Amino acid sequence: MKKSIFLVFALVAALYSCSSDDSDPQPTPPVDVANAVQLATDATFGSILTDANGMSLYFFSRDTKGESVCVDGCKAAWPIFYTADLTLDDGLLASDFGVITRSDGEKQNTYKGWPLYYFANDNAAGDTNGDKVGNNWYIAKPDYSLMYAEAQLVGKDAEGNPVNFKSDYTPGDELTFYIVNGNTGRTLYTFINDTKDTNNFTAADFSNDAVWPVFHIDIDKLPSILDASDFGTIDVFGRSQLTFRGWPLYYFGQDVERGDNFGINFPAPGVWPIANTDTEAAL
Repeated sequence: MKKSIFLVFALVAALYSCSSDDSDPQPTPPVDVANAVQLATDATFGSILTDANGMSLYFFSRDTKGESVCVDGCKAAWPIFYTADLTLDDGLLASDFGVITRSDGEKQNTYKGWPLYYFANDNAAGDTNGDKVGNNWYIAKPDYSLMYAEAQLVGKDAEGNPVNFKSDYTPGDELTFYIVNGNTGRTLYTFINDTKDTNNFTAADFSNDAVWPVFHIDIDKLPSILDASDFGTIDVFGRSQLTFRGWPLYYFGQDVERGDNFGINFPAPGVWPIANTDTEAAL
């Protein structure tokens, strides 16, 4: 009997020794680390971009050239978003993201050329209080077809020098709202000689399309200031062209850089107006 009891104790001791051996540690469960940029689903906006903590990110419509113009006091209300370790949720492409060095020397992440921000009045994950503030702050979404921009209109004089224009196409300094391609930031125009749902510029052989290329994109998501019902599609000699309130939409061939709007006075001021929420319906 004593021998049996001894063997039992010896076996227990051996098992305990094996379980506490540092050479054979127990596996540690993996720890889920949230990606730096996440895709969240919002009841109002659908898919939106957030940080790792679920705080909403925003675009600023005045950042038309891919640079941040939100500085000084603006930055206090709209803190910049930056992370050097840019991990992404599935469905987001690294090629859509970038990094800029701001005029104040700080770095900032961008998405499809739009610098990313927080809103100081968002207090908890899921808040979207910054959308449409001033009509120029919009929740950052991965799938905007178009964006709403606000910038100085800049044309060119006969010698090719830049000339500032106001929203009424007279020379002067003024910020103007206008619609741009959401992916590229490229300015969109209308043509005063067009009529409702009718392109009166483009030649049947598209020989003049390089000057004013017809624009088309399948409308998916829009910033909250734009109404999908204002947009339509027409056929132009076998090609689709997007319309806004009946006005066919175009690019300007000489707009090369993001944010260019040199078409506003070519060949004369106001012949090719920009489009915005003040644009009257075509007749």
